[in-house]
Amino acid sequence: MQIMCLNGWGGKIHEKILPYLAETAPDVLCLQEVVHSPASDKDWLTYRDGEHVLDQRANFFRDVLRVLPDHFGVFCPAAQGVLWDGDKAVPSQWGLATFVHRSLPIVGQIQSFVHKEYSPHGYGDHPRSRSAHGVRVYDHKCDRVVSITHMHGLRDLNGKMDTPERAAQARRLLDLSDGIAEEGDFVVVCGDFNVEPGSETLSILADAGLTELVTRRGFEGTRTSLYKKPGRFADYMLVNREAEVHAFDVVYDPEVSDHCPLVLRLKQS
Repeated sequence: MQIMCLNGWGGKIHEKILPYLAETAPDVLCLQEVVHSPASDKDWLTYRDGEHVLDQRANFFRDVLRVLPDHFGVFCPAAQGVLWDGDKAVPSQWGLATFVHRSLPIVGQIQSFVHKEYSPHGYGDHPRSRSAHGVRVYDHKCDRVVSITHMHGLRDLNGKMDTPERAAQARRLLDLSDGIAEEGDFVVVCGDFNVEPGSETLSILADAGLTELVTRRGFEGTRTSLYKKPGRFADYMLVNREAEVHAFDVVYDPEVSDHCPLVLRLKQS
């Protein structure tokens, strides 16, 4: 089984990310920064937050479903705000999504918030609402159950330091993972956590028996050259039984986002 975790950057470089996802077609894709604009059929809209202006694929969720026709997709919104079509405001939802290949029966799901609650009337002030989603799937090829939970960690304008909100967020993420996983499951917890190595977030997850793979296996960051700010780490993947990991990689090439895909392959037996 192959599991991929990726912050899709709102599909900003869709001409690269969509072919990449179509080619790799992971069994389970945990995708953050997903846009869904049900009132628009436009390909592109614009996000504006003061001086921060970013082109967004208006229906990134739809785009990914189209290139993964053999997958079932679940979109988990954190907020509904406004994107712009020129001077026209367009309601648009923002959150994360999980895509599961149809060969894997989904035998459990869990969805909730790790920071704040759903924001229905705008994206809100930073740090904004953040959702999380988990799936429990049965891998018939290997006669095992795999539980996968991911989140997009809150963004604090002051930086990636430890805060009480981030600690609470980590505990909520752990509660969600524990809420869906059952004894004997292979457990994966992943996402764009928006923290540095050595953070309290990772300590909380480690104390629960999870092993973090990015730094443990010597990778020097999870950001691509498209990310121009200091700090090369944001994304992490943790597992409860490292011995069952066949391979783990942080994919630096091709660059499909300002984040690197994290790719986990489990042993076949």
